[in-house]
Amino acid sequence: MIKHIDLIFATGNQNKLLEINKIIPNNVKIISLKDLKFSDDIPENENTIEGNAIYKAKYIYNKFNTNVFSDDTGLEVEALNGEPGVYSARYAGEACDSNDNINKLLKKLKKKKNRNARFKTIIALIIKNKIHTFEGIINGEILKNPIGENGFGYDSIFRPAGYSKSFAELSINEKNIISHRSLAIKKLINFIS
Repeated sequence: MIKHIDLIFATGNQNKLLEINKIIPNNVKIISLKDLKFSDDIPENENTIEGNAIYKAKYIYNKFNTNVFSDDTGLEVEALNGEPGVYSARYAGEACDSNDNINKLLKKLKKKKNRNARFKTIIALIIKNKIHTFEGIINGEILKNPIGENGFGYDSIFRPAGYSKSFAELSINEKNIISHRSLAIKKLINFIS
């Protein structure tokens, strides 16, 4: 078991930071980009979720030359051939927000019977100058309307398989038990332990 490790989390998303801080054990100190006073946009130009995660980790590693991890997450909808996928955060356009993305997705699914979807997270870790990746996937379905006040992104329209509530109806602790991000983070924790 490692005694203590500092890890930069290469994200500007405070919601992701909050979720991950609730999962990470006490011997791992998460350093946010905000802690480092780094507020530049990290480009997401790769055409895969894994590619984006690796690019973001390398970008921050090259800047600060220390242990770092990043994540990239996509919502993949079966009836839309895996859309929005790698474009999940900017599905409705660069200047759009989560509500715009949700509205575009629901509009595209209006006449579709198949509402199966999955969230996929890839975490890229750079430690001792080596890249390691960890995957977390949760299956579920897209609801017809947003439900719930918690969470972020597509949480209000995603109901995980075996649950009667959307991600946005679950508390952060309930979501962290089953979510794609927590599954990937737990693999990272096992790896560094």
